[in-house]
Amino acid sequence: MDLKQFLELFNPLPGNHYLLVTDKIDEVAFALEALLEKVGGELHIALYEDTPSELPPKLNAAKLQSIQNKAQPFRALPRDNDIVIFKDIQQLHKNFELLLKIAYTTLANNADIIVMQKSDSMDVEATKELLERYEFRAPNAIDLLKGYDLVMAKKMHMWGNGL
Repeated sequence: MDLKQFLELFNPLPGNHYLLVTDKIDEVAFALEALLEKVGGELHIALYEDTPSELPPKLNAAKLQSIQNKAQPFRALPRDNDIVIFKDIQQLHKNFELLLKIAYTTLANNADIIVMQKSDSMDVEATKELLERYEFRAPNAIDLLKGYDLVMAKKMHMWGNGL
């Protein structure tokens, strides 16, 4: 998977925290950690897996939260993350709307949310509407990662829930 264009979506600043919510650790996690490591940032991973596992040695600085129940939410501190990326989790989790509420709370103001699913497994228009309903603004479908559909939106300051 060529991640060059995907990584151009990000402009990490020193101390940024990114949260990747996924069902597997792959090259996306490795690339995000490498990007954040350059600026002293942190990658947090909420990993939905059947049996708890450890981080691969290649992810030496990421913080892992292992979750075995596909109905359980992940944990994240309020306004602690600058970007939340949901990768292959929208159809997997039993209550994706709950995850969106948590994402809204954990994101800093003017922060981004990305929902990415394997191509043709996500209704892009419905996902954009869902993000709008949960107070994420300007949702856009982005076609830049082969094999994946991406929708990106923003949590705007003083909009929506006021957090």
